[in-house]
Amino acid sequence: MKRRHFLGYFLLFLVGCTGVQTANGDRLDRQKLPDPEQLRFAVTDVRGLEKLTENYDNFRQSLATVLGVPITFIPVENMSDAVLALQSNRVDLVLAGPSEYVAIRSRTNAIGAIAITRPNYYSTIAVPDDSPIRSLSDLKGKILALSDIGSTSGHLGPTKMLIDAGLDPKTDVTLLMLGDEGSVAALKNGEVDAWGGSAVDYETFFAADSATAPQFRQIAKGPPLPSDLFILSSRFSPELVAQLRDLMSSHQDTLVQALALGESTSKYRGSQLVPTQDSDYDVIREVYQAIGQGDFIR
Repeated sequence: MKRRHFLGYFLLFLVGCTGVQTANGDRLDRQKLPDPEQLRFAVTDVRGLEKLTENYDNFRQSLATVLGVPITFIPVENMSDAVLALQSNRVDLVLAGPSEYVAIRSRTNAIGAIAITRPNYYSTIAVPDDSPIRSLSDLKGKILALSDIGSTSGHLGPTKMLIDAGLDPKTDVTLLMLGDEGSVAALKNGEVDAWGGSAVDYETFFAADSATAPQFRQIAKGPPLPSDLFILSSRFSPELVAQLRDLMSSHQDTLVQALALGESTSKYRGSQLVPTQDSDYDVIREVYQAIGQGDFIR
């Protein structure tokens, strides 16, 4: 048995033995849920039930214990599918990234219940070590490789850095959306002048090459990006939203530990569940407006 799975099952055993309650002994009032028999859970960037189970089953079981409600996975293909699932009352709880939240919020009355931070979650821009580019202003007239359209750290974050440096991302810099691997390869192969993406990707794909030539250096780091968050269907009453938020916050150590056990969820190691408000995501809306995509989030 793999060590992470053993730890996950041991954690769930402890939770089940000790019982999980808030200070006043409450759990979710199941009779007030849209479906009293279950809470239906989706993750916007994971396709298929198999992947959901591989990466989020420890969390699903821990959250079910904390809330006192059985939780069922609802696979969605993407953000648009999550929107349809919320609109048609096929899902109750969705884990989404900042960009996805803004798009979902613009199309539904879904509620941002509680945010989950991601350590080292900011964007950075890098160039070859021998490049004459020393600052963001030097990118004017240059080609910048980015990840996927709508990616918070691989598109919107670097674009916000350009805006803050006084550059117009539509006219001053050529942005190529090449995906994670494609953008990295483009910089390493000398096909672009610079690369923008997450700090974690920089450490993974470029810092590891520090002993070889060419080297790649960061010319700027962006501010911390907004957190991922758990979104609730608008069918939840304000009282239920507050109750779920309190329960998750009170037991965040258990929940975060279970969440980070997934093979692709290590990004949540050391995370915290924190209060959130819609205005925390205005920075994402600002970038969509700046790149001429304001209609996407209306």
